[in-house]
Amino acid sequence: MKVELSEAQAVYEHYRTHQQDRARARMMYAVLAARIRPVVRFRSREAIDRTVRSGAPLLIAANHVSERDPLVLAAAGFRSPLRRRIGSLRVLAKDELFQDADQRKKIDTLGGIPVFRSKDHGVRAAADAGRQMIAVCVERMARGDSIAVFPEGTCNEGDPTEVQRLGTGIGHIAHRALRDGVGLWLVSAGIAYPAGGGRPVVALGEPVDLGARRDDTPAAVTRWIQRDLQGAVDDACGHVR
Repeated sequence: MKVELSEAQAVYEHYRTHQQDRARARMMYAVLAARIRPVVRFRSREAIDRTVRSGAPLLIAANHVSERDPLVLAAAGFRSPLRRRIGSLRVLAKDELFQDADQRKKIDTLGGIPVFRSKDHGVRAAADAGRQMIAVCVERMARGDSIAVFPEGTCNEGDPTEVQRLGTGIGHIAHRALRDGVGLWLVSAGIAYPAGGGRPVVALGEPVDLGARRDDTPAAVTRWIQRDLQGAVDDACGHVR
């Protein structure tokens, strides 16, 4: 099966139940952590540990400033209480990353789920695939999986200290999951890189129970997530040396 928009129904049927080799996934996350060695900061490590141990699904929102971000986030996850979620952690990634067979194996092992972006395929063409992607994410979270999203949708080529306007996809995922009774928690992850090189910094915000936003619209949830993510980015940038 090729990851192509014309095959979106088959693609999402596959990723609805896809399960990577957990041992291989842990090894890959460990290798990334050893190579990248991100500095991980916490608003409350204890709160993250408590939420992870509860088994509640997490919605992890990260800013996007570099093509390295998914690997840096994976490395930071291994160096944090999120390590327990490896094997049940899914990461939304643009479909072009699934084109090369060898690269797709690696992304699949990291828990990737392809996204057909409207900026690449057009709004109308990508709309139905987007609805299917949201349905898969919600179904997986209902089974206990966590989802990591880079909701800016594209790398920030302006001011990396300011989160770009988020696409509403993350709001739709959260809103539908809450509507379907999923007990969902948000963890924002701010990523920052030293100007002269060196170890990236990932700041994890305090987990937030999104149940209080159950009656909000997807757009309102998106705006609320943006504010929380900006706080995590501020923390990350404040620790860059």
